[in-house]
Amino acid sequence: MKSFLYITLFLVISSINAQGLKTELPYSEIPPYPKEYSATTVVARMVDGLGFRYYWATEGLRAEDLAYKLNKEGRTTIKTIEHIYELSKMIVNATTKTPNAHTKKDSLSFEELRKATLLNFKKASEILLKAESLNDFKIIFKNDYGTSEHPFWKTINGPIEDAVWHSGQIAILRRASGNPFNSKVSVFSGKVRK
Repeated sequence: MKSFLYITLFLVISSINAQGLKTELPYSEIPPYPKEYSATTVVARMVDGLGFRYYWATEGLRAEDLAYKLNKEGRTTIKTIEHIYELSKMIVNATTKTPNAHTKKDSLSFEELRKATLLNFKKASEILLKAESLNDFKIIFKNDYGTSEHPFWKTINGPIEDAVWHSGQIAILRRASGNPFNSKVSVFSGKVRK
């Protein structure tokens, strides 16, 4: 009887742990849009659109997709994903007023990079949705020579749009490596067609 109890307890704990590890990532769908238009809600929506595109550009990538590059001078898909992760840190740092410092790059697996990138987009969007104005946000760089601050405009035409661009590159690279983007994904509706 004791062994049955121990086995049952072990299975319950294992099940709870497995459920905790399997958290759903944001942006399988674009969240509902805000009721009002403002500068902050529009930029939040841009980040949500980016998150949705990135989610589906990276969903279901295989090892051969991650290693793929169009030519020997090109960047592999995984290097592009690493770059988008760095851009996502710049985006969220602008919304949290955190300086971007040149530090050692994080060594993360594809799954960790993907999750961290999507969570960065989500955090930035949530902060922007609650903000009154974009004037308080700046993109800040810090290095051995000092600190430089730039208006939030540069976050839009810099890391946000660069990440959109590179998400499109991932979609192209995965098609070229034989694993195309899910054709049921609608970037217009922000949903996956049935």
